[in-house]
Amino acid sequence: MKKFLLLILVAGIFSTAFSQAPLNKGQKQLNMGLGMSGNGLPAYIGMEWAVHPDVTLGGELAFNMDGFDYVIPRFMANYHFNTLIGIPPEFDFYAGANVGFLIWFGDGEDISGLNLGFQVGGRWYWSEKWGLNLEFAGGTGWGTKLGVSMKF
Repeated sequence: MKKFLLLILVAGIFSTAFSQAPLNKGQKQLNMGLGMSGNGLPAYIGMEWAVHPDVTLGGELAFNMDGFDYVIPRFMANYHFNTLIGIPPEFDFYAGANVGFLIWFGDGEDISGLNLGFQVGGRWYWSEKWGLNLEFAGGTGWGTKLGVSMKF
């Protein structure tokens, strides 16, 4: 039993030590897709830069495809948990915060203003370059995003 526990411990340390981050420092990632929110059907496009193997900073532009009622330029920061929890590089689990400004073009009440939030998401890379992304957000931002990511 002691040998079995030692084997499990060594395997865990080995897999954590040799797991890789989804992005290497200096690498970029383009994200794009659709979302779901109470204000219509948003689309988004954004870019992330790896400033550390576990940290990305980026920007995003979201807009409503149902009549182009609003646009949200946003800055975001994410921590990627791959190294910490030892998951393989074809998967990416992250969480972070964002700050932006909602610019309302629609009729009626003007809801323009500061947009603060957080996000939790994951990616599955089916190749070295392309991945599928699912993200859930809270705060004054919108709810769910589904899209693709491209590393370069």
